[in-house]
Amino acid sequence: MSGMRVSIGCRLRYSFPQPTPLIAMLNVHYSRFGDLERADYLVTSPSVPLESYRDGFGNWCTRLLAPAGDFALSTDGIFRDYGRPDPASPGAQQHAVQDLPFETLVFLRGSRYCDTDLLSEEAWRLFETTDPGWSRVQAICDFVHGHVRFDYMQAKATRTASQSMAERQGVCRDFAHLAIALCRCMNIPARYCTGYLSDIGEPLPHPPGDFAAWMEVFLAGEWHMFDPRNNKPKFARILIARGRDAADVPLTQTFGQNTLTEFKVWTDDLV
Repeated sequence: MSGMRVSIGCRLRYSFPQPTPLIAMLNVHYSRFGDLERADYLVTSPSVPLESYRDGFGNWCTRLLAPAGDFALSTDGIFRDYGRPDPASPGAQQHAVQDLPFETLVFLRGSRYCDTDLLSEEAWRLFETTDPGWSRVQAICDFVHGHVRFDYMQAKATRTASQSMAERQGVCRDFAHLAIALCRCMNIPARYCTGYLSDIGEPLPHPPGDFAAWMEVFLAGEWHMFDPRNNKPKFARILIARGRDAADVPLTQTFGQNTLTEFKVWTDDLV
């Protein structure tokens, strides 16, 4: 494929018993903004004032006050993708910790969902003999992909990496958290990513649309993408946000009681 146009967007509808503050992180990451043919502006119904800012990781966030009653958030854009599968750099080497750039060090530490202190011993047992660098990260992804069973019905907002290791089930965020934690245990900076991931090129029928989670690791002086849930090259992977783990990049964060009444995500190839 020499290039593609992809329709991307989402619609989230809530019922609020009272006016409720909300932070949304639903727009394409600034690093890919130039690839938008039609910007994915955030629209609310009913319309309310929006205040946007960048968080500590550079992600674009929107703050608002949702009114009581039925309230919807939506985006709808057209993205021009390269039309190539996820890149690979098999020769990328691992840095010694003392040689890592300062800004990567935070991604070596344990975090809310990546409890490295509970996984370090097992990580070294499993991966100490693997070749440092790309091969080691791929070995970690191969392990997580084979160890954890994907099951939407087993989604749990509080599941940590060590719990995914023990329970051997979860959704894409659990695959990412476990792989990130194991990489950090092996002194490889790793960060959590969320965004759109299409089923373009996959056989029908496709499952209902959803957002996806994957990871980036720092090797050979730059960040590289890995996807332990799918563990194969995919098309039209479109970043929304990055952080230490899912706690840093909630798609929406509400500060009060609510009921989610609709959740729709699309990533469709435009012929």
